[in-house]
Amino acid sequence: MKVIETIKAVRKELEGVRKAKKTVALVPTMGALHAGHLALIQQARSVSKYVAVSIFVNPTQFAPGEDFEKYPRPIKADLEKCRQAKVDLVFTPAKSELYAPDFVTYVCQERLTERLCGLSRPTHFRGVLTVVLKLFNIFQPDAAVFGLKDYQQYICVRKMAQDFHSQTKVVGVNTVRESDGLALSSRNQYLDPIARKNATCLYRALLTIKSSAKRGDKRAASLIRKGRELIEETPQTIVDYLTIVDKDTLEEVNTVNKGAVAMGAIYIAGTRLIDNLAL
Repeated sequence: MKVIETIKAVRKELEGVRKAKKTVALVPTMGALHAGHLALIQQARSVSKYVAVSIFVNPTQFAPGEDFEKYPRPIKADLEKCRQAKVDLVFTPAKSELYAPDFVTYVCQERLTERLCGLSRPTHFRGVLTVVLKLFNIFQPDAAVFGLKDYQQYICVRKMAQDFHSQTKVVGVNTVRESDGLALSSRNQYLDPIARKNATCLYRALLTIKSSAKRGDKRAASLIRKGRELIEETPQTIVDYLTIVDKDTLEEVNTVNKGAVAMGAIYIAGTRLIDNLAL
């Protein structure tokens, strides 16, 4: 496994890879790797001969007052996990490698980024899409793998790749969960034992919505109300949003049909968690 810190060295390495006619899959991450990330790496290995992982806590997707400074950065443990997963290349750039002091160009996407997480984090997706496009330009991967826990991110990246005629195939991987249903997230480690137990309320709310829909209640407002009640009775918890949207446009639906997705975000003891469930 090669650990590379510069764009120039990445491009030089990939010249040889492509001369050997190997396809390249990229797994963009912010580190603090867990079993969910390892599932992305496994999927990348299934679609390409050469797997690259980027580890970079991207400052442009954090707003002032968010958790950029305290975001976990266990780089030694992350590299060991990558070695065990037989990753071929890990890109660990410094901020100055990706963002020059005079950097002024961002990717701004309409509609898809203006709802859901985009309402409470209005600059978030601008930062996400900007750094992902940078990585696509650096690696020019045949495939890039993203977790569907961050469903809005997946849809936004997929649409960006389509709009900019990228040859990179954007691949989504199902959410990996703990035994009690909590979606794996690097931010879960912020939770103390009580908050960790309470955090399952979001997944339980999504399951309530799905089971009620299966039993015949197709009214989005009614389903959302049932889910909110479950979350709101949980201590330490504030609902950011809970809604049902079209799987492609992310627009809210009034009636649940095939392809709808229930999505939610909560603050649990001050930590923001997201999750979703296809209906």
